[in-house]
Amino acid sequence: MTQTTDFLAPARLGRLALPHHLVMAPLTRNRAEADGTPSSLMVTHYAERASAGLIIGEASTPNAVGQTYPNITAIHTDRHADGWRRVTEAVRAAGGHMFLQLQHGGRVSHPETTGLTPVAPSPVPLPETIFTPGGHRPAVVPREMTADDIRTTVADFAAAARRAVAAGFEGVEVHSANGHLLHQFLAGNTNRRTDAYGGSPERRVRFTVEVTEAVADAIGADRVGVRISPGSTVNGIQEDDTDVLYPALVARLREMGLAYLHLVHADPDAAWYRRIRADWPGVLIGNPVLSELTTEAVTRGAREMLAAGADLVALGRPFLANPDLVTRLRLGAPLNPIRDRYLMYVGGADGYNDYPTLDTAGTAGISDCAGDPSSAPRAA
Repeated sequence: MTQTTDFLAPARLGRLALPHHLVMAPLTRNRAEADGTPSSLMVTHYAERASAGLIIGEASTPNAVGQTYPNITAIHTDRHADGWRRVTEAVRAAGGHMFLQLQHGGRVSHPETTGLTPVAPSPVPLPETIFTPGGHRPAVVPREMTADDIRTTVADFAAAARRAVAAGFEGVEVHSANGHLLHQFLAGNTNRRTDAYGGSPERRVRFTVEVTEAVADAIGADRVGVRISPGSTVNGIQEDDTDVLYPALVARLREMGLAYLHLVHADPDAAWYRRIRADWPGVLIGNPVLSELTTEAVTRGAREMLAAGADLVALGRPFLANPDLVTRLRLGAPLNPIRDRYLMYVGGADGYNDYPTLDTAGTAGISDCAGDPSSAPRAA
């Protein structure tokens, strides 16, 4: 457990010596090529943010049916791995460290995007429209996964982890949060199974546990993190038993000797947060809820997260809008605001690689303007 609230002090993550306690959270920004291969824009984007203590690369699918939206990254072909290698080499050359998040969308997908019927623990559709190459479409009823589907998907995660390490990542993060496939197995409203993967909390955590075990066996447990979001309602998730579900999951994960556990929108005052911190013996990454995107709010959020027992602090939009975030926080300089929320989810450099650094724009930042995100896909 951390012994400091100085988020700019050196830190450790297993074998990695980190320059400070700040982690760039995984941010899916729809800048990949059509087949899921990372683009040149992404090489530039990540290299410019290499001053993060650790970068967790954006959600990448382990197989074709797991794709959520158009232009989402993947890691299930050699071409995907080659594209990611360009990113990791650029980040390493700039002095940074990278893990890659592995994500299967489950029911958060559409045949117009993948050419395949989505799969899920149960045939319960997403209760909202979903963004596709043709625009927003009503969600389709997913196909309930068979025992063979489950075994194949577990193997796909393990293969994706091996590809990620071969592509230069120092580890991977298993995404069991934000309403995607693993989270769909955890939540009672999306998992209505009566077999060994459904019913009690101990059974609903089984799929996440099996995926994590397979990934750890493939690349080593000290290269594997897991991301969870207790109480999240993103993508139509409803959890009525968070207080027993996550202790059951943590009890299984703690046996594996993983690199870290990553909590999304961690509230230090929440009972579930305090219970997980007490139960988790290893590195805990906390992703705080920020009141606003200012130097003062980010500084306060990071210090409070560490004071509440987190070992590292994951930040998303502050790193998106500020390639030199660490320098700005060290100097107490103003932060760039998010210019336009719509531009976060569309292709091109605008709203992605055009945020100024202090040495190009002084400390004035850039002007904020309201955008209309209604035609963009949801954040991962």
